[in-house]
Amino acid sequence: MMREWATVVAWQDGIATLHSEAKTSCSSCSARKGCGSHMLNKLGPKDAHVMQIPSEKPLQPGQRVELGIRESSLLGSALLVYMTPLFGLFVVAGLFQMLFHTDLAAASGALLGGVGGFILAKGISTLFGDREAFQPVILNVALPPDLLRVETEA
Repeated sequence: MMREWATVVAWQDGIATLHSEAKTSCSSCSARKGCGSHMLNKLGPKDAHVMQIPSEKPLQPGQRVELGIRESSLLGSALLVYMTPLFGLFVVAGLFQMLFHTDLAAASGALLGGVGGFILAKGISTLFGDREAFQPVILNVALPPDLLRVETEA
């Protein structure tokens, strides 16, 4: 099970709104100038992920919770997102090459197949995304921030 900590933003009627920051390893790596991931992280959104998860226990804002998601659902999602467009790209490019016998047609087919694969992956993910196996669950709940007290000797 993949685990990640998140902060409670709000809790109302058994639904917890959680805030989880996107983590990258770019801050600990020294190969920033020659790394494609570092450049993509600079281009991507800087905001954190906000999600709503059912929670029977009442939670307070600022409280930390540990979330978990199954590896199989994570791998299945990655397979769907990456392989469907790639499969569409190759199949439609090959089909257009066979039908029209030009490289321009193959390139156009590759573009259409890739975009079609993304659209197909999005449609499939909306069908299966609401299943319980693909939803994160709360594994552990930390103490509320107002119960935590630090005493120092002065």
